[in-house]
Amino acid sequence: MTDPDHPPPGTADDAHRAAHIRSFVLRQGRVSSAQLRFHEEGMPRFGLAYQPALLDLAAIFGRAVPKILEIGCGMGETTAAIAAAHPENDYLGIEVHTPGVGSLLKEIVSRELTNLRVIQHDAVDVARDMLPPASLAGIHVFFPDPWPKKRQQKRRLIQPPFVRLLAERLVPGGYLHCATDWQDYAEQMLAVLAAEPLLVNTAEGFAPRPDYRPQTKFETRGLRLGHGVWDVIFRRAGDPAAQ
Repeated sequence: MTDPDHPPPGTADDAHRAAHIRSFVLRQGRVSSAQLRFHEEGMPRFGLAYQPALLDLAAIFGRAVPKILEIGCGMGETTAAIAAAHPENDYLGIEVHTPGVGSLLKEIVSRELTNLRVIQHDAVDVARDMLPPASLAGIHVFFPDPWPKKRQQKRRLIQPPFVRLLAERLVPGGYLHCATDWQDYAEQMLAVLAAEPLLVNTAEGFAPRPDYRPQTKFETRGLRLGHGVWDVIFRRAGDPAAQ
């Protein structure tokens, strides 16, 4: 019998895998001894290995509460701060760079967080292969790589196929929240999310920054210099409050 979630080679899904353009480049950046130590010690405790099999998120966290996906955790401060401020939710962070994963694991340990797990892998693969449909109450994509040059923009993470994939992973009424400090990327985000039939905008255009998204030091400095920051927040159709 064919598994509809994992079609055999030669199907349309197989072609989609082959066509997938990575939105990141793994750079050979310096990993500090502390980051490496927390990575080595923390991944067996708080990390989930990528595998093409659907996760049972309730079993992983040991409870049935809203699950929030955070794509691109950076150095982990914002992800950890959100998880610490909202113990009523569980959070799954995705980051590809080892220094950032190590720093996030340090935050988990130092803050004694029990509601945060980490996957070090490409977010497209994880969303497609590991996250069941209608399993997430929210998705955060904060300040993804803007790939500012015209020839690079095909690498941007927020593209129609990925937005459809994310929308399908949301429960009705669940939200997709993107933020960027590049105006043309903000406009692309708004256009792509608005064109997705499964999603409904929560604002007239861009949204004000909600309290749950902390303002980062980088963002504060940019705002002081007159740089803009744009938030785009849509909800999965099906919730009357989102209409």
